[in-house]
Amino acid sequence: MQYFLDVVLPIPLERLFTYRISEQEAKFLVPGMRVAVPFGKSKIYTALAFQVHENAPTAYEAKAIYQILDEDPLVNGFQLKHWQWIASYYMCTMGEVLRSALPSAFLLESETLILPNKEAEIDEMGLKDDEFLIFEALQHQSSLKVGEVSGIVDKKNVLPLVNRLVQKGVILQKEELYEQYKPKLVRYVKLGEAYQSEEKLEALLNELTRAPKQSQVVLSLFQLEASTKKPIRVSDLERDSGASKAVIKALIDKDILDEYHLRRDRVEQGQESDSVAHILLNEHQQKALDAIQQGFANSKPVLLHGVTSAGKTEVYFKLIQEALNDERQVLYLLPEIALTTQLINRLQHYFGSKVSVYHSKYSIHERVEVWNNVRENAEKARIVIGARSALFLPFSNLGLIVIDEEHESSFKQFDPAPRYHARDASIVLANLHGAKCLLGSATPSIESMDNAKKNKYGYASIAYRYGNVLLPDINLVDIKEATRKKRMKGHFSETLFTAIEEALEEGEQVILFQNRRGFAPIVECTTCGHSAQCPNCDVSLTYHQHRNQLRCHYCGYHMALQQACLACGSHTLDKKGFGTEQIEQELKELFPEAKTGRMDLDTTRGKYAYEKIITAFEQQEMDILVGTQMVTKGLDFRNVSLVGIMNADSLLNFPDYRAHERSYQLLTQVAGRAGRTKKRGRVLIQTYNPYHQILQQVTTNSYDKMFAEQYYEREQFKYPPLVRIIKLTLKDRDYNKLNEASDWFAGSLRNVLGQQVLGPEYPPVSRIRRHYLKNILVKTPRNLSIAQTKNSIKRIEKSFNAISKYKSVRLIYNVDHI
Repeated sequence: MQYFLDVVLPIPLERLFTYRISEQEAKFLVPGMRVAVPFGKSKIYTALAFQVHENAPTAYEAKAIYQILDEDPLVNGFQLKHWQWIASYYMCTMGEVLRSALPSAFLLESETLILPNKEAEIDEMGLKDDEFLIFEALQHQSSLKVGEVSGIVDKKNVLPLVNRLVQKGVILQKEELYEQYKPKLVRYVKLGEAYQSEEKLEALLNELTRAPKQSQVVLSLFQLEASTKKPIRVSDLERDSGASKAVIKALIDKDILDEYHLRRDRVEQGQESDSVAHILLNEHQQKALDAIQQGFANSKPVLLHGVTSAGKTEVYFKLIQEALNDERQVLYLLPEIALTTQLINRLQHYFGSKVSVYHSKYSIHERVEVWNNVRENAEKARIVIGARSALFLPFSNLGLIVIDEEHESSFKQFDPAPRYHARDASIVLANLHGAKCLLGSATPSIESMDNAKKNKYGYASIAYRYGNVLLPDINLVDIKEATRKKRMKGHFSETLFTAIEEALEEGEQVILFQNRRGFAPIVECTTCGHSAQCPNCDVSLTYHQHRNQLRCHYCGYHMALQQACLACGSHTLDKKGFGTEQIEQELKELFPEAKTGRMDLDTTRGKYAYEKIITAFEQQEMDILVGTQMVTKGLDFRNVSLVGIMNADSLLNFPDYRAHERSYQLLTQVAGRAGRTKKRGRVLIQTYNPYHQILQQVTTNSYDKMFAEQYYEREQFKYPPLVRIIKLTLKDRDYNKLNEASDWFAGSLRNVLGQQVLGPEYPPVSRIRRHYLKNILVKTPRNLSIAQTKNSIKRIEKSFNAISKYKSVRLIYNVDHI
């Protein structure tokens, strides 16, 4: 009898692929194990075993698998179910979910190795220059990778060159599978077996009297063993004995010391601790906790709506404590890596070494270790704190998911697929595990609040700040009037300038928010009006002063700042608009005594960059922190008395149906960083339009009014939460072909779905990385089945793919587009 295995390949294929396996392999294989399989002409991929069966594929001859890579499943049943849901709901393939979910170290891929052909006689004179370079390199190295060949001849595409060399018999090709993850091994030493008895030991010490350094090493080893009662690391022995590596090596060579290796995790969070600090709640927090428990008892996700600085985190900690008491795992999701930095310390204070962290700033090896710890349900990974990708971890006993700042748009993945929303995917994950799910925010999203009002979610609220601290005093500053009367100092109104001066005099800190990085978004010639554009995208280049560069924030293209206009040669270049960099420079001129810091994408590229900036600000090494929206999210600084918003209008006047909701959330969140201790904080919002309804609602902190107005507008114009939106983006380098293809697709959608199709329309930035873009929006009312709509779209896609001239047009789905 023949056996077959369906596998998920980490490539965007709609279907599972089937391979031939033996009876023994069929008995051994379990869904979730990794197998290496041949695919295409000579590629080897790591695939995930999905199902063993006896049905041979009809369309193709099944190949045999290459090898089984795991002894136990790397991915569990809960994950496979969850990934299937993500693939079907967000209209992507299981392969794309797999590639996104697994740390890349688990997805081994073959790399072509090039070896010298030692059997052949080679005519060196018959080789071209670039061929000879490779031939010569192989005389000194046993093998080369394709990437290394590319470096030697300084060309990107070297496959034709490699093929020529294969045909001439100069080289051989070998496909080799690389294991990317290597456990961290630490060297330890102990006294050799032969010297364990007292007589032998005494004889050894007498023998070593002529080698005082070696004698000192042996004595130090005794002292360390007596004091620590733990295995002794070579590095510790070196430090304590003051001996060099050579001395210890000599003792190992003589078999006086035995060397051995132990595996050690790269990430060690906190100290081993059994004692847990006690969590005390005030009456408002306790009331909210009771309401949350009530919601959980009804098996519903619960929305916790608490004002900024209300102490929501303590409520989360209380629930985490309960989950740990029930021996369950906890997932704590945050929208921004910057937030994990502050929370890790607080979590460790309460829960010791049970905390693990998982996000993209961690190295491949560190992520693999957290993955393995979660899979084994290890004590050190009982609580996982991380950004959205942490929900893919192999939880087997999940008891609680906390989604903090649930309104944040950074929970939605934009590129590449799967374009999932971590909040919604977490609710499904909690459902699969029978776990509790809590969404927390000071400014809940319209969708979540709508679900709470319709009783789909439980609801709890905290209306008072912790310690009854007053909410900040929010004032609007009319910069239209100030500019007309020439009362501005750079981009600072007199009111804001004076307030910063007063705060600094009293030794307090200031946060300034400007939602644009760089120095100036446009450099314009005042003679002819030309501004430098990105050659690959339809956007102007942003000026970054610290590098004296013009950069594109979409594709990374950059060029040096030109001294004269590229169009007319005039030297009259003017910088329009302002970003965080310009604010930082103005502050240094206006307040030379104050220490200023900046927190945006440019200053937080390194692994510990967030930590350094946040710690420096917490320890009051900086007086003023300028930042983009990174500074708005949930950070807790005790000494900030003033928050300044440089220009609120850029948020409000954005071409998006969520612009007003987002502006309210951002401004309220950034205002919440002020006055978190006894003294009442102050917030100044600079705007050209102080009478705007959203700004008025922010000053009075009236979330309910904002919700009612936004809900009414969306009812009128049919936007979420009253309808579901699927955005289809078509992409191609050929402008005319894209127009034709998008018209065809939109027409077909209208024939099937009727009036609920908008577009095709160009987005505000209609060309990115040399590809033109066009969007089509499909709106599905809540009373219609979204699954049927998706099936209709998929059927149309099949017909579309059958048209040969549209083959190059890429189609991207974004379900629940936000």
